[in-house]
Amino acid sequence: MSRAARPAPGRRVEPGSSVTARELDTVTDGTGAGGAGGPGGPGGRGGAGGSGGSGGSGGRVAVPDAGRLVHLQFRRFAGCPVCNLHLRSVVRRHDEITAAGVREVVVFHSPAGELLEHVAGLPFAVVADPEKRLYAEFGVESAPRALLHPRAWAPVTRAVLRSTWTLLRRQERAPSSRPHGGRLGLPADFLIAPDGRVLAAKYGEHAYDQWPVDELLALAARATGGGAVSGGGDHA
Repeated sequence: MSRAARPAPGRRVEPGSSVTARELDTVTDGTGAGGAGGPGGPGGRGGAGGSGGSGGSGGRVAVPDAGRLVHLQFRRFAGCPVCNLHLRSVVRRHDEITAAGVREVVVFHSPAGELLEHVAGLPFAVVADPEKRLYAEFGVESAPRALLHPRAWAPVTRAVLRSTWTLLRRQERAPSSRPHGGRLGLPADFLIAPDGRVLAAKYGEHAYDQWPVDELLALAARATGGGAVSGGGDHA
């Protein structure tokens, strides 16, 4: 394990710091049946519901992973249209991400039972953190700018229109009208080395401010060459 400083709870995690090794219970570990995206998921094409693990029983995922990089990303609530819009791109290019030596671990602040119907069959691990313990540990916040930031308006509109269309076609379940943990969560991304070092980190300024897949792949390629990178550019 790296001797780099460990972040204090509630503070932002900076590149060069080290995270505590742990195994997280998953809602789905990415190996279940149902196809990429699964029914009702961000990449799904089937009807609502679907097969896969049950709430909280999708296996466990190690963070850090001894054999590869981990892309730990914090999303919002179950069925979040903006989250689904982004995760569709991750699903489409998951083979490229895996080939780059990166394991995806995605965290939501919804209960496992509520989350399962939205993520069953996704090709990567999904973790439920309804008490926001991981959010607090990694300094991931909520703020009105998640939706009020001008750069959020276009992707939020696009996400809502897409979600409305898929709901009308019964391809997704609607999110809760009062989502657990609220609607103002901000995203965050961390690239974690096998020894627990944080190689890159990004804290979103609005709901759709995260690493696009191209940037994730570039960061992974740079990380294999050694050294920490900030990865903090704004991407609306």
